[in-house]
Amino acid sequence: MELKHNVSKSRYEFYIEGFTPHLEYEIKENKIYLTHTRVSEELRGQGIAGKLVSAVLEELHNSEFKIIPVCDYVKAFIEKHPEWKQRI
Repeated sequence: MELKHNVSKSRYEFYIEGFTPHLEYEIKENKIYLTHTRVSEELRGQGIAGKLVSAVLEELHNSEFKIIPVCDYVKAFIEKHPEWKQRI
């Protein structure tokens, strides 16, 4: 799965079998707020949300933005993967 940055929709996306799971964000000053993770019903249970969040965090890790998790899924992902706590 290749991560795509859809700037016009303020989200990061995967394209899978005609579906577009994505993680929405908002930027304010030097902060990027990760607001919503969305995966269609047809793709749930395959670990796609976790792969998406991981890919977005990796993409943003060396950016100028401070990462602010707002989405409950992103918060839970970071709690389950403590290596990310130190990186955001």
